[in-house]
Amino acid sequence: MIYFDNSATTVPDPEVIQTYNKVAKDFFGNPSSLHILGAEAENLFIRSRMQIADILQVKSNEIIFTSGGTEGNNLAIKGIALKYQSRGKHIITTEVEHASVYEACRSLEELGFDITFLPVDDKGFVDPKKVEEAIRTDTILISIMHVNNELGSIQPIHEIGQIAKKHPKLFFHVDDVQGFSKVNLNVKEAQVDLCTYSAHKVNGLKGTGILYVRENIKLYPLFHGGGQESQIRSGTENLPGAIALARAFRLAKEKERANLTHLRELREAFAKELELIPGVVLNSPMKNVAPHIINISVPHTKPEVIIHTLGEQGIFISTKSACSSREEDENRVLDACGHSKERASTALRISLSYESTKSEIDEFIRVFTEVVKNLKRMLE
Repeated sequence: MIYFDNSATTVPDPEVIQTYNKVAKDFFGNPSSLHILGAEAENLFIRSRMQIADILQVKSNEIIFTSGGTEGNNLAIKGIALKYQSRGKHIITTEVEHASVYEACRSLEELGFDITFLPVDDKGFVDPKKVEEAIRTDTILISIMHVNNELGSIQPIHEIGQIAKKHPKLFFHVDDVQGFSKVNLNVKEAQVDLCTYSAHKVNGLKGTGILYVRENIKLYPLFHGGGQESQIRSGTENLPGAIALARAFRLAKEKERANLTHLRELREAFAKELELIPGVVLNSPMKNVAPHIINISVPHTKPEVIIHTLGEQGIFISTKSACSSREEDENRVLDACGHSKERASTALRISLSYESTKSEIDEFIRVFTEVVKNLKRMLE
């Protein structure tokens, strides 16, 4: 099997699964219970929060456990919007955000909020000057992703953070689901107020994630109940999930330190080989791009046919973000980049991991070249 759909989800690391199983079995007490089983669970939960805070170089009270990227993005955007709407109802984002940001902002329009969806260039980059020009006296939030989940484009987060810093009454949220352990981002240095992470993108488990919330920022909660997670996210704590997430994040950072350069080199060589295949167009940038995502189009073909043909040979890629894969054929992100409908509707996303190898890439190029050639021949 050749699995090149790592931006959709990754293969859980055996150590992460082992950690989850052990904690679920041996520390099943509710961390909020007063008896000794609850105390043991609470101590372990506190330790996991501290470990994650150390990895992210933030304070432990700035870590909020969530169920993943979608909840984290919704909590950040709606939490700020509803809590600080007395300051204003204007939010700035881009046209190429993940569905969980894009649709969260759309939903707020129904509540009377004014959303500015900034345009991007043909490679998916937003211009920081456009961000600055869009800020108004009633702007309360800027939400821009770090790494685009479709193209791999790395947004100028540090520049935008410096712009946001000039306006102390607004907040800056970053979706770093695709960037963590692939493209370095220190939230403190980048002046980021809220940042979203997800475990299953880095060989962790689905249903676990984190929202970093800078100290002293208040959020209107999406869930009301027992007041867990600093009154922000009520519900019984997922202790085994939190411990497994901490293990996944630590392992991911170890892989980053050991193999990031190799992954960058693999992607660069891979992208160049794909461009040489007749009929293939590269959509991702070659510079300022994440080391694991390559987006291409094969105009005048049906991407689902390519996906199924490759799948029959044990090779797995995707047409677009898994959170949007069942929507209309046209890729919203490529459309926002100004590409033709033909190019946007025939896009394919290839996403690597630290476990990807040169031999897998060579085999993919061989099979993919033949698949494209056969499809083109059928259309002649």
